[in-house]
Amino acid sequence: MKLGLLINSDRHLEHVIGVTRAATDQGHEVIIFSMDDGTRLMGYTEFTELCLLEGVTMSFCRHSAEEAGVETGALSREIVSGSQFNNALMSHEADRVLVF
Repeated sequence: MKLGLLINSDRHLEHVIGVTRAATDQGHEVIIFSMDDGTRLMGYTEFTELCLLEGVTMSFCRHSAEEAGVETGALSREIVSGSQFNNALMSHEADRVLVF
């Protein structure tokens, strides 16, 4: 199963981490897309390191990050600087999508 996580808030970091780890522990794939205030989580190592888990892919809306003043230059290459197209891809590919 592919689980999509749409992160548009910076208020639920511990839940995002918990759901991601629980899903990958069960062998599921997780697609994470951050936008709006959710791009602020890019400043937390515990969030950005989720991209290192097997079965996890991450991307974020570059426009949202710029608007929020989020520094993204030092992010891992595994995290894709994208657009709402990445959100659409996640929605298309995921079997279920949770919004945080």
